[in-house]
Amino acid sequence: MGILSFVYRFLTNFAFMAVVYFSLNFMEKYPNRATLAILVLVYAAMRAASTLRAFYFFQKIERLEAETRRLQGPINDGSGGTNTRRQVITDVARLRRDGELKSYMDLFFLALIVLLCVAAILRP
Repeated sequence: MGILSFVYRFLTNFAFMAVVYFSLNFMEKYPNRATLAILVLVYAAMRAASTLRAFYFFQKIERLEAETRRLQGPINDGSGGTNTRRQVITDVARLRRDGELKSYMDLFFLALIVLLCVAAILRP
């Protein structure tokens, strides 16, 4: 399932980039093209801000992971819950890492979209 989430994220970002590319290239009048490019830039800025906020959230989760691993040592008293605790910490670490990779993928496509919009605005 992990690979499918990356494929889905890639395809949706690529589809959005393709829609922006074709929309900007089929606009013949400069004012319409510039207006559309500015609107897409505003949307891309909002998504980039949301993605950067997610990085802050992932950083907090990473700190909690480290603190939990540090505190887990003295708690391990041979009870049956230790394997479950380790599995939960491992799952959280994997989900955090996958979320960070998806956020990097989003930022990459947003950067490409910004380049497309700037090129459309500068092109007469």
